[in-house]
Amino acid sequence: MKVVRFATASGEGSRFIELDIPINNATTDAFGNTVQRSAVLPAQSTMITDMPEGLYQDWHPASRRQLLFVLSGTLEVETSDGKTHRCGSGEVFLADDVGSRGHRTRTIDGPARVLFVHLPPDADLG
Repeated sequence: MKVVRFATASGEGSRFIELDIPINNATTDAFGNTVQRSAVLPAQSTMITDMPEGLYQDWHPASRRQLLFVLSGTLEVETSDGKTHRCGSGEVFLADDVGSRGHRTRTIDGPARVLFVHLPPDADLG
């Protein structure tokens, strides 16, 4: 599964990196269906956040290493190298720029609802 990660870059900045979380563990369920799963990913806590229409957060680092699942709406993230990435409903990204200058965040065309999954600092996502 492709995930966009924004991570700390040289000079205290941030940048986008594409990450691939392997989903290649095949198992058969009690009904005879074969499903593909990732390895177990450790999580410390979760939180759902409603972000209002017009939300704009200037430069800030991620408060902790976390996966963000956009449940509804659209978020746009800008890294310090000037690149932007939009994440819509159903998309996932990894906020991993803790301790850097960070990134900018805004909602696009309305509010957004986001599920945050807080990861341990050393979590291996593959």
